[in-house]
Amino acid sequence: MSQDNKKSPPPIFFIIAFFLVAFGAFKFLPGLFASKSSDTSTSTPGSTPKAGASPSGAIATRISLGNQILLTSQTTPDKQAGIEAFKSGDFSTAIQKFQASLKQTRNDPESVIYLNNATASSGYSLKIAVSVPIGSNPNVAQEILRGVAQAQDEINNSGGINGAKLQVEIVNDDNSPDVVRDVAKELTKDANILAVIGHNASNASLEAAPIYQQEKLVMVTPTSFANNLSGFGSYIFRTVPNISIMAAPLAEYAVKTGKTNIAICYDSQAPDNISFKDEFVAALTAAGGKLVPTVCDFSVPSFNPESAIADAVSKGAQGLMLAPHIDRIDRAILLARTNQGKLPLYGSTTMYTFQTLKDGQNSVDGLVLPVPWHPETNPGSTFPKNATQLWGGVVNWRTATSFDATQAVIAGLRKSTTREGLQQALKSTSFTTPGASEDVKFLPTGDRAGKPILVQVKLGGSSGYNFVPLR
Repeated sequence: MSQDNKKSPPPIFFIIAFFLVAFGAFKFLPGLFASKSSDTSTSTPGSTPKAGASPSGAIATRISLGNQILLTSQTTPDKQAGIEAFKSGDFSTAIQKFQASLKQTRNDPESVIYLNNATASSGYSLKIAVSVPIGSNPNVAQEILRGVAQAQDEINNSGGINGAKLQVEIVNDDNSPDVVRDVAKELTKDANILAVIGHNASNASLEAAPIYQQEKLVMVTPTSFANNLSGFGSYIFRTVPNISIMAAPLAEYAVKTGKTNIAICYDSQAPDNISFKDEFVAALTAAGGKLVPTVCDFSVPSFNPESAIADAVSKGAQGLMLAPHIDRIDRAILLARTNQGKLPLYGSTTMYTFQTLKDGQNSVDGLVLPVPWHPETNPGSTFPKNATQLWGGVVNWRTATSFDATQAVIAGLRKSTTREGLQQALKSTSFTTPGASEDVKFLPTGDRAGKPILVQVKLGGSSGYNFVPLR
């Protein structure tokens, strides 16, 4: 039989086939594209975030409300059991296990946060996030988390925010701009997240800020000093003062004590320390001092502490100012060790770390630097005492400014529990709330209104080297 003589299928066949194809496209293609979208962890600019959106892919391993341990250095069997219970929705067991873990490691802020999150799971709660560099700098991450955890613990144990308990989602961003970008996109997609405390390093905050600003999610960084963040946007705040206010007293102190010729070693990949260097030089010149021109950059692979010290000394430097990236403090300590006391040392706020004291020892003896807070700043404040009782030791300025950032968000949420309402509350000229030592107030630029205190590394009895206020 020839091809031409075949009968064509009836019209109804084509109609049914068309509808089957259309239904298949309607049913499966959106899921395919949605899956592709979630794998890349991106959100469409200006889109409305979906409530309760769950993180996926690699970012999911960096975000936890209590379902995984991010701070692996503070792991106990009880904490792991608490995680498993939290994951399965057995919050009463999770509470017991986190409490048991804290009896063994009382200074673990992750367990305090997860304990509060488990307690808050049974009723009405409000959720924020905190993003810290657990992978690249676990010590600094814990300092920040302790401030957030202390504020969360205090508000939840005193009735909550107008009756609502506070939940805190922890994020590990490694201080990496690439990771931070994906983190910020993920956090903006979850409409339940009302604010972000973070990020730590200024290069991380500068990467995230445009995303939060565009998607209208409040960001309050407790530790980023870069000038570029000042006035960045109406949703961007910080609980540290502008860097010019931090740098000027240090430069003035150097000149006042007869050290007018200062060499500088800074980190060209750290925006906050670039800003600190620039403001320090401006203040030094205004005070009658001068910069000794040397080439010393902590970020370059060819960094050579011996040649840097020799160059500074040969050019008549009377002091050396250190301004490293937070993740390259080890290089600043190496430079201080190489200095062997030849030049008095000054530092940016970044140098205030446990690592500086532990690894620097007598090499950093006498180091002077500005900080936004010190336990002795305000003798009437209850924060240092409460912190010591909770964590079993003295905390530093990062814990205090992180506590203040969380306190500011809590105060704002008392006014409104929407993203826009929170932003308007923080932006109000009348906004103020008690902080670790002083009230938290924001300038129109989003910077904190405040002033620093100068501290110096000194040997103090059985406690070893410590940062003490300069009298």
